[in-house]
Amino acid sequence: MAMALRVYGDIQSGNCYKVKLLLSLLGTHHEWQHVDILAGESQTPAFLQINPNGKIPTVQLEDGRFLAESNAILTFFAEDTPLLPQDKYQKAKVMEWLFFEQYSHEPFIAVARFIQKYQGLPEERKAEYDSLQTGGHKALKVMEKQLSNSPYLVGESLSIADIALYAYTHVAHEGGFFIQQYPHIQAWIEKIAQHPRYVGMLS
Repeated sequence: MAMALRVYGDIQSGNCYKVKLLLSLLGTHHEWQHVDILAGESQTPAFLQINPNGKIPTVQLEDGRFLAESNAILTFFAEDTPLLPQDKYQKAKVMEWLFFEQYSHEPFIAVARFIQKYQGLPEERKAEYDSLQTGGHKALKVMEKQLSNSPYLVGESLSIADIALYAYTHVAHEGGFFIQQYPHIQAWIEKIAQHPRYVGMLS
């Protein structure tokens, strides 16, 4: 008998939320197992058996196998759906944005959000927080330029590139980044939130 699909994560983490959002858009039934990383729950012996890297999100598939790393999870579930193009070049462009999210976007916007939202912007991290603003705005400018030319990050339709970058972008204000200065990003955020199967971060 197949197991239920289970996601181990914290819904307020953008990396976990992107998985939750994708599964909702696909209408994929799943169980959610909350993991409190601030309480060290991802470092327990039991969790390290699931993911030796001690990171969330981690997914347990119906056949019992585990899969980690948020964008790998997105790619796995989006395969053979409209959210991952079949065209070789278009698929590569989606991957380009997934790497951009992890290397040029998340390290600035997500970390600034963590320092402000979860740590209360302590004095000892203020200089680091200020330095993150430059990199975060650089990433947002790249997105703004692309979205001024197309409704989604890869062409005319929603893909996992959008889902990956939406996760932390739509809460970027919690890290000191105000999206009002990026009108095309604002319109893109509103468009994604209007999807009939959309689920919010705290839903």
